[in-house]
Amino acid sequence: MESCNCIEPQWPAEELLMKYQYISDFFIALAYFSIPLELIYFVKKSAVFPYRWVLVQFGAFIVLCGATHLISLWTFSMHSRTVAVVMTTAKVLTAAVSCATALMLVHIIPDLLSVKTRELFLKNKAAELDREMGLIRTQEETGRHVRMLTHEIRSTLDRHTILKTTLVELGRTLALEECALWMPTRTGLELQLSYTLRQQNPVGYTVPIQLPVINQVFSSNHALKISPNSPVARLRPLSGKYMPGEVVAVRVPLLHLSNFQINDWPELSTRRYALMVLMLPSDSARQWHVHELELVEVVADQVAVALSHAAILEESMRARDLLMEQNIALDHASREAETAIRARNDFLAVMNHEMRTPMHAVIALSSLLQETELTPEQRLMVETILKSSNLLATLINDVLDLSKLEDGSLRLDLGSFNLHTVFREVLNLIKPITSVKKLPVTLNLAPDLPVYAIGDEKRLMQTILNVVGNAVKFSKEGSISITAFVAKSESLRDSRAPDFFPVLSDNHFYLRVQVKDAGQGINPQDIPKLFTKFVHNQTLETRNSSGSGLGLAICKRFVNLMKGHFWIESEGLGKGCMAIFIVKLGIPEKTSESKNPFLPKANHGQTAFPGLKVLVLDENGVSRMATKGLLMQLGCDVTTVSSRDECLHVVSQDHKVVCIDVCMPDGFEAAARLHEKFTKNHERPLIVALTGNTDKVTKENCMRVGMDGVILKPFSVDKMRSVLSDLLEHRVLFEAM
Repeated sequence: MESCNCIEPQWPAEELLMKYQYISDFFIALAYFSIPLELIYFVKKSAVFPYRWVLVQFGAFIVLCGATHLISLWTFSMHSRTVAVVMTTAKVLTAAVSCATALMLVHIIPDLLSVKTRELFLKNKAAELDREMGLIRTQEETGRHVRMLTHEIRSTLDRHTILKTTLVELGRTLALEECALWMPTRTGLELQLSYTLRQQNPVGYTVPIQLPVINQVFSSNHALKISPNSPVARLRPLSGKYMPGEVVAVRVPLLHLSNFQINDWPELSTRRYALMVLMLPSDSARQWHVHELELVEVVADQVAVALSHAAILEESMRARDLLMEQNIALDHASREAETAIRARNDFLAVMNHEMRTPMHAVIALSSLLQETELTPEQRLMVETILKSSNLLATLINDVLDLSKLEDGSLRLDLGSFNLHTVFREVLNLIKPITSVKKLPVTLNLAPDLPVYAIGDEKRLMQTILNVVGNAVKFSKEGSISITAFVAKSESLRDSRAPDFFPVLSDNHFYLRVQVKDAGQGINPQDIPKLFTKFVHNQTLETRNSSGSGLGLAICKRFVNLMKGHFWIESEGLGKGCMAIFIVKLGIPEKTSESKNPFLPKANHGQTAFPGLKVLVLDENGVSRMATKGLLMQLGCDVTTVSSRDECLHVVSQDHKVVCIDVCMPDGFEAAARLHEKFTKNHERPLIVALTGNTDKVTKENCMRVGMDGVILKPFSVDKMRSVLSDLLEHRVLFEAM
């Protein structure tokens, strides 16, 4: 066994280990040298990297490590001292650089960690921003749907269209299976199914309003999920194989229905809400999202606003219809009133002429008769006829003046007059009646009462005459006193006339007239009725009394026109009464007696017009005869005609005055034709209108055709004498109308 068959290894074990180290060091050196090349490429491409100098240092460390391993290749065999020195130097440098790199990394690692933290924070922020952007997109989508729904809802103001449009648009936008609206009933104790989306359910089904689910929804401002099995949600056909979808309910404010009184809605609802129910499709995994619930809540509020607008519109439409009906009725009443006014005016125009014409004849002929030689008894009767005729003429004036007062066309005829004479004339006019009734009448004029004043003599005299006439009419015994004086400042204010504001001045004074009687008196509560036209005090004592029912009503309006105040005082029935009125009058300027137009002219009673040629045109024979008699009494040479053509044929330059009754159909035309016939003014006679009409139109028509004056019927000899004097002196005369 000396020989053995084992194989000898090619290299010894120590040499083999050295060989492996040699190869490993070579590849390590190669790897170390490749890493700096990659770092150089990275640094070059990453110009913004903040730690470039650290990479350079780390690259130097790797290069030195590689150099150390490379140099160590020469140490596996016998080597020189130079190799040992180089090896030692490389290892020292490597140790120095590695220590420096280690120390530097201690400072760099916290920064690297903070960068990592910031990177994580930014990632979280980016995720949160993504979520917010998603929410914004959802809100924008919700807003778009809300605007679309709002536009559709508010495109009409009909409440039925609003509610139906709401259900349709919500069903389309949210892909609903069903949507329904429950409205409160008239009693307010139940909710009634009024509108549905799919129209699968009979409208009119009711549920109690006190259900817990309804109370829960009504008490919340938000849309709430409710059970699909609740009474208000049982709107779909029952099906066992399908899972019902989620149901949401929201309240719809009805904004105080009692304020709108909508036709078939409750007048006063205990619940001021309707209920809207929305259902997702059955057997669906879909759930309600927050933005969808917000959409439902916003739409419910928009529906409430639209319904309020619709309610207001319905009320406005009803108010408009009512107003139109009232306007139609008012227009009809206005036309009827205008027709009545025209009829009244036509009636007054006719009656004015028809009443004044016979009165003219009575007064004119009575005054002519008075100028003749009469026995004392006959003269008394003629004077009584004249005064009674004047009282009747006053009654006619009352009726005609009332129409003017009502339409506001009456104007005061201001002028200077003898105030004391007015009272004496009233006393003379009323004396025949007081003599028959044996009622003593006393007139007390204060010493400081001005003799002359400026005002409407006719209206003042008519007022005094009416008041005194009333006192005489309602007095059967006792006496009547008339007192007139200038009202002092302390007696002007009266609590019964808060609108009466007297203003004292040097050019005006306030006349206070008191007429006291011992008649039957009047209840204080009945006093206001005395100033209402055609209304009498219906007491037992006065039922048999006669009267027009116009006197005091007109007197009060006359006094108001004269910026005064009228009232009556009485302590009761059987205690008499006192009528008091205050009027504002002017004070005329002081002039000499010779120039004062109110002093009686010495020769006025004897004024005559001998030989004055006057032509009278009047179609009424009685009136024509009366006017002719008055003129002849004044010494005039009178020619009478009854037609226009006859007037134009007879008139000549010798005629100085032509009197035309303008109530004739062609009276105004006759005046116009006279102007055409006499082209020169000095050749044309004075043209005077005789009329019983006191309206403005008559006076304007007279001036339009060129008449020189207007004389109102009736008139007496004295009035005709005065009129002719003024007409011939001034060549123009228009009596107050």
